[in-house]
Amino acid sequence: MSSSSSTSDITGLLIDWCEGDQDALEALAPIVEKELRRLAHHYLQQEHPGHTLQTTAVINEAYLRLINQNRVRWQNRAHFYGIAARIMRRILLNYARDQKRIKRGGGALQVSLSEVGIMTSEKSSELIALDEALERLAIIDERKARVVELRYFGGLSVEETAEVLNVSEATINREWKMARAMLAREIRHGV
Repeated sequence: MSSSSSTSDITGLLIDWCEGDQDALEALAPIVEKELRRLAHHYLQQEHPGHTLQTTAVINEAYLRLINQNRVRWQNRAHFYGIAARIMRRILLNYARDQKRIKRGGGALQVSLSEVGIMTSEKSSELIALDEALERLAIIDERKARVVELRYFGGLSVEETAEVLNVSEATINREWKMARAMLAREIRHGV
């Protein structure tokens, strides 16, 4: 998360925005855009070489969804970025599912990201398998699933994830390691 903007400044802007202050949203926008760019870039670096899904398209979609969160009462910066990671996950999964449907000849409506390129079929399948395994993990252990969501889809560091979940960095390291092992087993066995 941005070290140039203090946590209290961001939290204050989020609270002011929730209370209807449009100037707060304008001040928050460049901070949010910078962080979303970092998160999207982190995720898209994991793509296979030659993919055409663009960071800007992911950022724009996530930004639009975030600013339209009318019923969320932002608690602080960590809460905001936790929701941003979840939104990023949903965008990428919707895109992957749409690409699989298109490949199979389905006439499904595409999300707005579909105009910018095609995610590889292999990556789409991996992402969907991960999401399904993550959903199963959430039933067993919600926090481990959140750790994966924040670290993998949100690109948050151990420190940032600990802040979002309000636990120690040691706990995040332990949960991350265990969750990765559990997900690998789930995906490998296709349970």
